[in-house]
Amino acid sequence: MDSAVLLDLLGNENRRRILRLLSHKPCYVTEISEYLGVSPKAVIDHLRKLEDAGLVESRTDDQRRKYFHISRNLRLEVNVSPYGFGAKSAYPASPSLDMSGRCPHISIDATPDTDADGIDGLASSFARLEELENELSLAQRWVHGRKTDVLDRLNEAIGAEADSRFYANVLAAIASGERTVETIGEEVNAPAPVVEEALGRLADRGLVARRGERWRIVA
Repeated sequence: MDSAVLLDLLGNENRRRILRLLSHKPCYVTEISEYLGVSPKAVIDHLRKLEDAGLVESRTDDQRRKYFHISRNLRLEVNVSPYGFGAKSAYPASPSLDMSGRCPHISIDATPDTDADGIDGLASSFARLEELENELSLAQRWVHGRKTDVLDRLNEAIGAEADSRFYANVLAAIASGERTVETIGEEVNAPAPVVEEALGRLADRGLVARRGERWRIVA
């Protein structure tokens, strides 16, 4: 689902409260109405929007009572910083996804417990995965903090009026070796004139230097 659509959908407090309620147990309209303190008609309207988005589904029991429950497990991330704004949504990866070798910078054990069996094993796996989720959340906060710190320092070196995020990407593109304007442009997804202007500014600051057709970072 498009993250902008999801943000608009979840911008309504009552829809967020409905999802919180349904995360605990399936409910019928009257239950939700009493929980929210709003009319059944309003609840039905919220549920329709959530159903249209594929977040909620319904089933009818033997008494022909319609129960609603959350149908999709997805993650919404919003990043707001002095250097950018972004939102992305994603569904969980398949349980069969092999994480070995995919996260070389993470030292935590990300190996799934595929041998979990019985209540004890499943409960232990659940507890370990919750710990892993908390560790990953902490690591993500640390990374965002360090990125902001690095961009702050680059901003000081380049000039406060510059787009430090873009300049950081240009510098990162040539950090591993000398690059031409064209290869840098491909790396940062920018046209050659824009890259040339950025390189000129960085050169004026004594941060990069040109050698023939290639650019390098000044040590």
